[in-house]
Amino acid sequence: MFNLVQDRPRRRPSLTPMIDVVFLLLVFFMLASRFGAEQVLPVPLAGNGGAYQGPPRLIEVSPATVKLNGVEVALAELPAYVADLMSAPQDMLILRGREGATLQRIVDVSDALRGAGMTNLVLVE
Repeated sequence: MFNLVQDRPRRRPSLTPMIDVVFLLLVFFMLASRFGAEQVLPVPLAGNGGAYQGPPRLIEVSPATVKLNGVEVALAELPAYVADLMSAPQDMLILRGREGATLQRIVDVSDALRGAGMTNLVLVE
């Protein structure tokens, strides 16, 4: 039989379009991502704090409530109740997130306490 079509050598595929797509994706994800932290929450580790002194000051944070030593307290009133248990603003406070508590909720509670001058917060699990 006759072969009228000549066999052409196969061309290798060009990598240029694929490289263009990779660079476009790289630029997209660089622009879409966030750089840096918006806010830093300075909370020492439980083993890093000083010695605990005074009456218990355990603040349990749940999605709907805030409890001070097991008693439910409104968030706006929490700094006043905690101040009654402290001899100085540098006394240690223990924050404990309960099941379902979001990080934002814990940050809100710590901001309320920091706004009242209470800076020695320890976050425990």
